[in-house]
Amino acid sequence: MKYYSLNNADNTASFREAVINGIAPDRGLYFPANINALPPSFFEKIENLSNVEIAYEAIQQFVGDEIPKDRLLSILKNVLDFEFPIVELTENIATLELFHGPTMAFKDVGARFMANCLGYFSEGNKTNITVLVATSGDTGGAVANGFLGVEGVSVVILYPSGKVSNIQEKQLTTLGKNITAFEVEGTFDDCQNMVKTAFLDTEITSKSKLTSANSINVARWLPQCFYFLIAYKQAKLKGKEIVFSVPSGNFGNICAGMVAQKLGMPVKNFIAATNVNDVVPNYMKSGTYEPKPSVATISNAMDVGDPSNFIRIQKIYNNNLAELQKNLSSYAFTDKQTKEAMKQVYSQTGYLTDPHGAVGYLGVKKFQEQHPNSYGIFLETAHPVKFLPVVKETMNLTPEIPFQIKKVMNKQKVAYQIASYQQLKDYLVNVSS
Repeated sequence: MKYYSLNNADNTASFREAVINGIAPDRGLYFPANINALPPSFFEKIENLSNVEIAYEAIQQFVGDEIPKDRLLSILKNVLDFEFPIVELTENIATLELFHGPTMAFKDVGARFMANCLGYFSEGNKTNITVLVATSGDTGGAVANGFLGVEGVSVVILYPSGKVSNIQEKQLTTLGKNITAFEVEGTFDDCQNMVKTAFLDTEITSKSKLTSANSINVARWLPQCFYFLIAYKQAKLKGKEIVFSVPSGNFGNICAGMVAQKLGMPVKNFIAATNVNDVVPNYMKSGTYEPKPSVATISNAMDVGDPSNFIRIQKIYNNNLAELQKNLSSYAFTDKQTKEAMKQVYSQTGYLTDPHGAVGYLGVKKFQEQHPNSYGIFLETAHPVKFLPVVKETMNLTPEIPFQIKKVMNKQKVAYQIASYQQLKDYLVNVSS
């Protein structure tokens, strides 16, 4: 499988090169040259397949022969060693729980897959690779956990000061070893811009091999299609039109769902549910894409003012807004609406959502105003305990703390505080010297 830059199709890379490079030399995102649909028989018999078998069939074409079949299967077994259950809340609404992994967030799948691939590619290679990643919340913890102790790989994580939850911060600042955290005075967009600038800085890249573990990296982005397929396997027997509502920030997750659709998954519509960072909902109405500074909300992982992966979504639909509108609905919701949704779901069903899942729920409810017979599945992307202050304040209750969280709560935070790109650059240059 070849990949090409969405800035210049002449800039191509193999899967291995795309994973190691992270981003193309022209700063464009890599995109697969082809997305070939799986045979109809795959979906007709999907309920008879294991999660690993489903994942292998989905990802194999994107990896090609660059990872042997037995090793790829071994990687997938390591990645998918937890469950992805659908919990039905009403006759037509269910949630897909993606928080049963080691850091209790959906990003565990992509982070672990990428870490395993990079570990394979690094075997026997004396050149150290630095994974440079910006996080608005859960990416940092998932990447830190996935790459912890991987030989030949150092991880540098940037996160916005005061804009991630206490638990999220603990998960990315307490592991040590090959993980280094930078607390940035600014927003997630500032962190992301620093990362993108570093990739183009020859003073850094001449001394250190950089790659990214954000969803801009194909090995972080593409495996997220697994749990859409696994969810379809569970919901197929409902016999209803399935729609997925995805709490969306950087839009990598919903974009991976659309890849599953291109693979042949019989799902007609996706809902991109956002908080007040509403660049995409506005675009879907006006046809004008206007990035803007991000605004802090209680669903902080979605506080993104210029979502990187939306360009991939546009490419999937050949930059045709009318075609995109047939497959994607997008709505924005306020913090007040989010809190009301958390209360409503709990009072009516006894189910406790996190703020991001609540935004996804609101997306389903909005969509079903016009499509009442659809079966809406909203993604519960992180365990509610990861947003403990919001849950306590909104619900007046404290969920039980899972063991994955307890083990980091009393650890000492270690992070460098920076306010400028130059400070990050100085660190990266000195570390590689």
